[in-house]
Formats: sequence, structure tokens, C-alpha cells
Amino acid sequence: MIIQDSVLFITGANRGLGLAFAEQALQRGARKIYAGVRKPNDESRPGITQVGLDVTDHASIAEAANQCGDTTLLINNAGIARLTSSTLDPSMIEGAREILETNYFGTIAVSQAFAPILARNGGGAIINVLSDATWYARPMLAAYSASKSAAWSFTNALRIELRGQNTAVLGLHVSFMDTDMTHGFDMKKTSPQQAAEAALIGLEANKEEVLVDDFTREVKRSLAEEKPIYLDPPPLG
Repeated sequence: MIIQDSVLFITGANRGLGLAFAEQALQRGARKIYAGVRKPNDESRPGITQVGLDVTDHASIAEAANQCGDTTLLINNAGIARLTSSTLDPSMIEGAREILETNYFGTIAVSQAFAPILARNGGGAIINVLSDATWYARPMLAAYSASKSAAWSFTNALRIELRGQNTAVLGLHVSFMDTDMTHGFDMKKTSPQQAAEAALIGLEANKEEVLVDDFTREVKRSLAEEKPIYLDPPPLG
């Protein structure tokens, strides 16, 4: 997959990592960027076209796919997180449903809508934005971690299935990024630009997973150790 002359559709593209993907792709010569956003506005950026998209609404997804039939690279970036005080808090159940609708079912639905488009356009690629929390969970982020673990599993199955249509599938794992979602957390954070750049470089290098930062790589390596990080993750800063 080469970014030069590609046509991207990015979910959740109005800020943070989604916007960074758009900017990085344009720097690498992408021909067109479709920015999937819940509420398109009049703010325009050269090379970026806003498209109405709610990843929890199948009609909205179908309309976006119909409008963007020249897409060659889909980036499933839209995601939400909700903090809970405890895994025993009854409100976690409703919060988990909301998170899964966006982070897991939304990723599935958008991928299903765009996979035939990618096939018609020669194969292309899909990038699914995951997390280091794919492999461990803290109580306050248990629902978010579960959604990313589920999305990782889907990404791995999707990769196998889409090889037959010459569509590459890349899972992007990154720790805390400096975005609105992590506002208030005092810790080392990766910039969205760094994460987007690493993903696009990895895609062009035919990688199937990209682990952006040192802590994410440490978590993944620890899975085979006697005491992996997921048994006792470090406290939040």
C-alpha cells in the first residue's frame, strides 16, 4: 500500500489522531481525504472533505460508503472512552455497551461497508486504531480495554479474510496520546502526529501491526513472561 495518490476515508477525523492521519497522508501525497465526522461544518482544509458519519448508525455508514466509492485506504479511528469508579459499579454495564457500539461494532460495520469498495479499487488497506490497553485492563478503564481487545480479535480475523482480495489490514497499538480523550492524565504521552506517521510508514513497509511507543512494546513483549504486565499494570499518573 502506497500513500502517494491514495484516497483515504478516516472515521473520527475532526481532531486528534484522525486529523493527524489526514495531515500526515496529505504530506505523503494522498490525492484525497474523506473525513468522517458526526456533524460536518463549514471549516474546510485543503484536500480534506468532511463527510457525515455516525459509526453506530448503519444508514449513516451506508450513505458515507456510497458517497466515497473511490476510497483506497480506510482508517477506523473513531473511538470513545468512559471512566468508571469500579468494575463492580452497575453503571459500567451501560457504559460498556456504549463503548462497544463505537469501538467494536462500529469498526466492524464500517469495515464491512468499505471492504467491497477497496476490492473494486484494487485492494488497498485498512488501519484499525487499537491500544496498548488491548493487552491489559485497569478497573477504571475496563470497558474501554475490553472494546479494544475485541477490536484486536476482529482485526486479526479481518486480516486473514481480506488477503484474498489483496487488502492489507494493519492494527495500530499505542499508549496514551496527547488528545482530548486523555486530558487530565499527568503522564508521558505520544503525540497524534507521531502515531499517525508510524502507522503510515508501517503500512508502506507491509507491516501488519505497529507498536508506536516503548511502553506498548513492553506490554506486548511481557505477554509470554511469567508475570506479564496485565497482571499488575502500573498506576495512572
